[in-house]
Amino acid sequence: MSRVATTTPPDGAQIPERHPLSPTTGSQIPSHFKHCFGCGELHPTGLHLVAHVGQGADITAEFVVTENHQGAPGLAHGGLLSLAFDEALGKLMWLLRAPAVTARLETDFLKPVPIGTKLYITARITGQVNRKVYSEAEGRLGGPDGEVAVRAASLFVIVPMKHFLENAPAEYMEALRKNPELLSFVDPEFDINP
Repeated sequence: MSRVATTTPPDGAQIPERHPLSPTTGSQIPSHFKHCFGCGELHPTGLHLVAHVGQGADITAEFVVTENHQGAPGLAHGGLLSLAFDEALGKLMWLLRAPAVTARLETDFLKPVPIGTKLYITARITGQVNRKVYSEAEGRLGGPDGEVAVRAASLFVIVPMKHFLENAPAEYMEALRKNPELLSFVDPEFDINP
């Protein structure tokens, strides 16, 4: 019998300190890849989610639901909303300056999210144990203090950067060598030209 990962931090989990070189409070968190469907400004139909660093181990993010993001007529697709929360919760890793992958994501849909609306997301780290980082988020309609439409919780696992580099197609790696500005890494000193 396999054990199912949980998004609830275990007893003894600590809220990690922000890395001393993490982005500063109030600053915009860069897109990790400019063609990312979640946060990349170069993706033609992506979310174009924009996130800013909060005071502690938290961030705020927002995106506008467009006709490209609908499932039922006029409403955001549930899977797409899950993607938005995966992106926002993943942005928390910039505070730790640690590359990570999503191990588990739970999403609760409380209200429909119509196209043409802006979803305001707040996300925070709720604990860390070794490589496991636990976090949760809320998405609100009508403003940062509006009605809660979506809640999410996640478990991310910190991995070495080579995880991403070894799994990228060769043509992507070649394109990145020629255009390194397309990719932002958690550590700006990281060299993609080994």
